[in-house]
Amino acid sequence: MTDRLYFLKLGGSLITEKSKPRTARENTIQALAKRIKVSLDRNPGLKLLIGHGSGSFGHASAARHGTRDGVHTPAEWQGFLEVWRDARALNQIVMDALSDNGLPVLSLPPSASVQAEDGVILNYPLENITTSLANGLIPVIYGDVTFDLQRGATILSTEELFIHLARVLHPEKILLAGRESGVWADFPVYSQLVSIITPTSLVEIEPKLRGSLAVDVTGGMYQKVVSMLELVKAEEGLEVLIFSGEDVGALEAALDGEEAGTLLCNQPLDQPHGHD
Repeated sequence: MTDRLYFLKLGGSLITEKSKPRTARENTIQALAKRIKVSLDRNPGLKLLIGHGSGSFGHASAARHGTRDGVHTPAEWQGFLEVWRDARALNQIVMDALSDNGLPVLSLPPSASVQAEDGVILNYPLENITTSLANGLIPVIYGDVTFDLQRGATILSTEELFIHLARVLHPEKILLAGRESGVWADFPVYSQLVSIITPTSLVEIEPKLRGSLAVDVTGGMYQKVVSMLELVKAEEGLEVLIFSGEDVGALEAALDGEEAGTLLCNQPLDQPHGHD
């Protein structure tokens, strides 16, 4: 079987209680790990790179210290360390759950290798990731602090890391598992789930998305859709799925190559896609 490469993100809102600082949803993380293991056993030709958000671990300290905007003063560097510790603490919980379920995972913290300039990735050595994938390991990355030539330091999200890596590693799919079932056209009413978004259809539904998704607790769903569609346009054949990781059936379906939640693709809507 030909090897396929998927990127899987476990969202911060999925694996932590966002309203409770430094609180992991450990039962959820264990359930996700178990389903990932089942899916990989069923799909031996699938290679996986896993990323995860920081949720209530990194976001609170990052907001308190303004780390994303730059790190210059002694107090800000102490804040940088606090965010680093928080992100690392959650990563250890995730790694323990994945390892406990028999997954050959290796944590590769971006803070140890990525260099940014004004919030944009400038240098990201990939040898450790590619060697891990080539030898049956599962590299795990996460939203993390990084050094920055202009800002001193900053924070890079998992999506930003995925977008950079996708342009080099060319995954077949990027799977974004959160708590929502997908992209809602009428958030927070939750009655109109958008099944497919293409660069063309975004123009038509953008006003609804702007109005509804701007109030998302992360402030990032609209930007996530836009940035991932840009990537889909640049990477031929790439598909991005936004779906609920609360539904282990949806996670298994996504890892099995099926569609779940909202599909971001470059295919015009007037062409059949098989999405119910």
